[in-house]
Amino acid sequence: MDPHVAVYGVRNALFAFGLSFIEVVAPITENNAADNAAARFVRRGPGRGAYMAIFNCDDPMARRPGLLALGLRIAAEIDAEGFRALQLHPRDCRATMIELDHTPGEQDLRGPYYPAGGTGWTATLRSDVTQGLREVVIESPTPGALAEHWARILDRPLASDAGPPLITVELCRMRFEAGAVEALTTLVVEVTDPAGVLARAAALGYGVSGQRVLGLCGVDFELRQGREAGRAGAV
Repeated sequence: MDPHVAVYGVRNALFAFGLSFIEVVAPITENNAADNAAARFVRRGPGRGAYMAIFNCDDPMARRPGLLALGLRIAAEIDAEGFRALQLHPRDCRATMIELDHTPGEQDLRGPYYPAGGTGWTATLRSDVTQGLREVVIESPTPGALAEHWARILDRPLASDAGPPLITVELCRMRFEAGAVEALTTLVVEVTDPAGVLARAAALGYGVSGQRVLGLCGVDFELRQGREAGRAGAV
């Protein structure tokens, strides 16, 4: 758990999915369940979807002038014990908030990552179950325009051959699909035993349809047969 997220009225838990992370946040107390940054984001948005998409890069602060030139507002700047991050205003990003961050030494994909407590996070890896986060699906009534916007923010090329627009970052990609509202709706995860994961999810009372676990913390998890593990989200 990262103690610095308390300033936003939430506590968090990080789960290693291969060498990527999925973060779950919850109110610190029942009293502030409706009065924290994440709750306000969900309340203003479509009522589902992920709160934030986090990408690692070499130097977030060096990207600041270019982001401002795109008309993006900086929602927060973080500089704590070597960890540096920029959070962009969700209304400017559309669909979800984007954060760019960096921990010195993270070029080693099994190296330190400050929000996960330095290097201790590698002890939690369970490649026998989950091998990695492979795709993030963002929906929009205008997916092409949103994909172009994100490509400019992330400074990555946009591919849009015959299928949906795609932005590839290191070991992961963003897929933009048509939808009634703008939201980050689906995480595509490689696992060693999709049928087993689906059965366990159903036994715990979660909705299951095809290869998906539905509505888990506001997003769907689409399962794919795994191959090798990798850490996603580096730009």
